[in-house]
Amino acid sequence: MGQRRRFSAEYKREAVAMLEARGVTVSQIAADLGIGANILGRCF
Repeated sequence: MGQRRRFSAEYKREAVAMLEARGVTVSQIAADLGIGANILGRCF
């Protein structure tokens, strides 16, 4: 089994800010960040 990735609070804030500032979908942002959309979607 792979190791679980941990993201800093700053990284999470920046990811959410990208969603609010841009006007693109969660899937597009997640792909840009290299993470699953379901992980990013849990921020809301």
